[in-house]
Amino acid sequence: MKRKLEISELIFKIIAYTLLTIFAICCLYPFVYALSASISGKEAVEFNEIILLPKDIQFDAFKAVFNDNSFWSSYANTLFLTFFGTIFSLVVAILGGYALSKKRLLFRRGFNFFLVFTMWFSAGVVPQFLNYTATQNIFYKIGITDDKWLVVVAMGMAAMNIILLRNAFEGVPSEIEEAAFVDGATEMQVLTKVYVPMSKSTIATVGLFFGISRWNGYYWAKTMMKNQEEWPLQVYIRDFLENNIWNSDADTIFNNPYSDTSIVYAMVICAIIPILIIYPYIQKYFAKGVNMGGVKE
Repeated sequence: MKRKLEISELIFKIIAYTLLTIFAICCLYPFVYALSASISGKEAVEFNEIILLPKDIQFDAFKAVFNDNSFWSSYANTLFLTFFGTIFSLVVAILGGYALSKKRLLFRRGFNFFLVFTMWFSAGVVPQFLNYTATQNIFYKIGITDDKWLVVVAMGMAAMNIILLRNAFEGVPSEIEEAAFVDGATEMQVLTKVYVPMSKSTIATVGLFFGISRWNGYYWAKTMMKNQEEWPLQVYIRDFLENNIWNSDADTIFNNPYSDTSIVYAMVICAIIPILIIYPYIQKYFAKGVNMGGVKE
C-alpha cells in the first residue's frame, strides 16, 4: 500500500517536476527550432515566421550541404580529431590517474599539488600559444606536417579529468589489487584487468567529456591550423558564416532557393547527429556505481 504524501512533499514534487519540465523545454527548443528553420521555406525563415514547427517544408538547404565537399572534408577532420584525440587523452588520463592514486608513488603529494595548481592558476593564452607553437615546430622537424596531430597530442591532457579518474581508482578496494599481485599479475595487468573494468562508468563519463570537447573544438584549431583542408567542422562553419553569409553578395543570397540562415542550421543539425547517436549508449554508464563486485572477507 502506497503511503499518502504529505502536503509539503506534494508541493515539493509539483515544483520540482515543473522546473524540470521548463528546463527540458529550454534545452530541447533550440534543437527543434534549428531543425524547423533548416527545412522551412525561404520567406518563412527570413520573415521570422518560424516559432516551433516548420513552414513550407523543403530540403534545398540540406541538398546544398550534402553537395558541399568542403563541409564533408571538415567533417572527416572532426571525426579524426575526436576519435584519436579522445583515445590519446583517455590513455594519458588513465595512466596519470592510476599513478597518482597510488600512495607508494614517490612525490605523490607534490604531483597532485601541481596538477591541481594548474586548475587554480592558468598560465594564460600567450604562454599556451607559445607552448603549442614550440610543439608544432618539433613536429615539423620530425616530419609531421599535419596539424591535426598537434591538436591531438598537445591538447591531450586535462587536469580535471585526471583527478576524476584518480578519485575513481582510489575507490577500488586494495584487497583486489593485492589478490591480483599474489596471482602473478603485472602492474599493467592490474590496471587493465582490475581498475579499468571497475571504473568504467567514470571512464565513460571522462571519455564523453573528451569527445565533446574535441568535437566542439574551435579556438586552438583555428589558431594553429593554417591549412584550410585540415580545418575541423566548427572552424569551417564559422568561416562559412563569415565569407558566404555575413560578407556575401546580396544578389547571390537572393538567387538561392533557400534562406542563408537555413543552410547554417542544416550544417548545425548535421554536426550534432553523431553526438546524439553516441550519447544514449554512454549515458547508461552514468547511473552505475564506480565499484562493482565488492570484496568477500
